[in-house]
Amino acid sequence: MNTCLKNHFGRLANGEEVSAYTLSNPRGVQVEILSYGGIISKLLVPDREAEVENIVLGFTTLEEYMTKSPYFGAIVGRFANRISQGKFSLFGKEYALTINNGENHLHGGRRGLDKVNWKVEPKETPRGSSLILSYLSPAMEEGYPGNVHFKVCYTLTQANSLEIDFEATTDAPTIVNLTQHSYFNLAGKFDQQILDHQLQIEADHFLPVNMNMIPTGELKAVSNTPFDFLKEKTIGEVIDADDNQLRLGSGYDHCYALNDFDHGLRKVARVNHPCTGRTMEVFTTLPGMQLYTANNLDAPFIRRSAFCLETQHYPDSPNQDHFPSTVLLQNEKYCSSTHFVFSID
Repeated sequence: MNTCLKNHFGRLANGEEVSAYTLSNPRGVQVEILSYGGIISKLLVPDREAEVENIVLGFTTLEEYMTKSPYFGAIVGRFANRISQGKFSLFGKEYALTINNGENHLHGGRRGLDKVNWKVEPKETPRGSSLILSYLSPAMEEGYPGNVHFKVCYTLTQANSLEIDFEATTDAPTIVNLTQHSYFNLAGKFDQQILDHQLQIEADHFLPVNMNMIPTGELKAVSNTPFDFLKEKTIGEVIDADDNQLRLGSGYDHCYALNDFDHGLRKVARVNHPCTGRTMEVFTTLPGMQLYTANNLDAPFIRRSAFCLETQHYPDSPNQDHFPSTVLLQNEKYCSSTHFVFSID
């Protein structure tokens, strides 16, 4: 049967307790989720030899997550990815957000959803164990309008699917773009790069960026570029190709315009590690997915020792009218789903 265990993980400066919740299923998959940042701190998955290893990068202490983490495993928002110059207009009014990435706003600012202690409610369902996380973000937090109530539901199913369902409601017009920011290494060996992982992405186009890593507005065909993962290939095959976009990102750090947006939940990616047989499929309702190959990780971690597949809306969407809208109004509910499904190849 599925189980959910709660343990003490640390305490914030204000005395508030941070808890770690471990969800397990009968097939040997375990996930540890922190109330702080909604962080996936461990994800244990068996390989073809039934060897169980952690496949996500993380820390062992709360202090490290608070001071050193490049968003390891966190819920990211209010707006995932970059907003150019931290500015956007909504119904004729301009808003200025916290600048925390050069001249841009990144991942919700200095204190985004990754740095709050969420209220957590465990729940058992016929499909598996769930955690329901909730947080009320006050109006003008990091510069965003509207009091926004966020709810995130993590579910580990008996079919080895880790499902993340996001919801948000607001009392004033605002923007919302949420993602889950786990750093994966299916080998479970964090002293090794992930260039031997085989990747396939259901996307005919990607979003080129300028020198500030802001999308130019173009949706460029992946064909005849190093960004073509329509057919499975290793991540390292052309990561160091002579390509201006790869130079700008020091590797892959780009959003893909996923095929079949508005078709509901659909498979958008598959990753396989040939040596261990671990395979992860990604399903989402969202229009985009950021592929990041941990190009900027440094000690104590190894550069390119993980990959991120961050399902999301396109970066800088509030400033690019032809991108899918990220506006949320008072009478609406933001809803999105992403599933990571694990199996053995």
